[in-house]
Amino acid sequence: MSYGTGAVMSVPAHDQRDWEFAKEYILPIKQVIFPGDGSTFDIEKEAFTEKGTLGDSGWLSGFTSQEAFGKIAEYLREKSAGGAKTNYRLRDWGISRQRYWGAPIPIVYCERCGEVPVSDSDLPVELPLEIDIDGERIPALSAIESFIATSCPTCEGPARRETDTMDTFVESSWYFLRYASPDFKDGMFEPGKASYWLPVNQYIGGIEHAILHLLYSRFFTKVLRDIGVFELDEPFANLLTQGMVVKDGAKMSKSLGNTVDPDDMIVRYGADTVRMFMLFAAPVEKDLEWSEQGVNGMFRFLGRVWRFAVGFFAEPKDEEQGLELQAGGKAAALTAATNRTIKKVTEDIESFKFNTAISAIMELFNELSTLWKEKSVGREHARETLLAVARLIYPMAPHFAEELWELSGESGNLVNKEWIKWDEGAFESAEITIPVRVNSRVRNQISLSPDADEETAREIALSDSRVKEYIAGREIKNFVYVPKRLVDIRV
Repeated sequence: MSYGTGAVMSVPAHDQRDWEFAKEYILPIKQVIFPGDGSTFDIEKEAFTEKGTLGDSGWLSGFTSQEAFGKIAEYLREKSAGGAKTNYRLRDWGISRQRYWGAPIPIVYCERCGEVPVSDSDLPVELPLEIDIDGERIPALSAIESFIATSCPTCEGPARRETDTMDTFVESSWYFLRYASPDFKDGMFEPGKASYWLPVNQYIGGIEHAILHLLYSRFFTKVLRDIGVFELDEPFANLLTQGMVVKDGAKMSKSLGNTVDPDDMIVRYGADTVRMFMLFAAPVEKDLEWSEQGVNGMFRFLGRVWRFAVGFFAEPKDEEQGLELQAGGKAAALTAATNRTIKKVTEDIESFKFNTAISAIMELFNELSTLWKEKSVGREHARETLLAVARLIYPMAPHFAEELWELSGESGNLVNKEWIKWDEGAFESAEITIPVRVNSRVRNQISLSPDADEETAREIALSDSRVKEYIAGREIKNFVYVPKRLVDIRV
């Protein structure tokens, strides 16, 4: 058992590797940290590695993990045996690079004065533009004599410039500050505008940026704060680290030769299709497994939406189907589903859950397509839903959505419209539509009250004409109703 920063205690019950060791050698495992919500945890199946509430821990019992950290540190201080300490694994940053590109280091070497910084009036030191490129090779600054020879800022005698350049992270660690005032001539940036526009609301980048770029950017920001340039404390308000694209079991990269030409994909499928696939294939923070079959599947879906819309807007109005059903029918259920989808897609996009947002749009379109084909809803209800699909799909497929909007005859462009709103009251008590599966395959959808019990769901499902076709003359071996989700029938 050991105490230290970062863990209350280390025993087999709370470290998976120790737990496996204890199991292998039949050692006793005593659980001393329990779920904070009071739920049970079977320590015989695996280690409990989360924070929680201490138990069977003497005077620490009853404290949360976080509270116990402080109590243990306080106890050790009283006993002069230790205490809390924060360790930073920071090392000096070697910013010099032996290459042409990068910001020149403003130092000159004088035989009389030694290392001398370049005068403020001569800053910035600029890279020479007249360089002799041999093939694709760019020479290091040490090979450009016209750049090296200079005079000493102190004694004005002959001197030589530093030929190393700075790591490019030096520039990228503060570029966001410059964006706030790109035309400012009297310094790095205009402090007032930087304070107005920053911090950046949302930072999106790869996980490797969290280790390097974010650390350096925070360092630069805090140094500038400490020397009184502005009062900004943090450069970025929120961080999202997206996953990598994986192909053939490895991260897609030029060095591995497993890249896909985006231009080829765009020519074959269109930019919207490729974008939709990449957003749909995986949560944004997870790695995405590249699949041309997946791209083709998304292409087919968008094709279905387009063909439906072309047919819908081209059809003469059917007087019978133009008669809207009363509230409580399938038309009301479609309106409810439309408003629920608007709410879900809005919330999902705001939380970067693009994959589930697209899935919800697909479900709504499938429901619309089925009900329209069955002539179960009127034209106005169907049009309302189809226009909602166009507006909801716009952030992921803007070109496609604008084409749908123009096809509908609606005025203006989607790019200039406010985001679509939902009506909470439209789906609080309306019927919902759920799929009916027969032997694991969806055969139709039924509409019923969200509060419907299993008996009601069974009666509605078994009386559906399409479901009857698949169970006719066969014994129902199992009937499962998952409220608000689905009906599953085994025959």
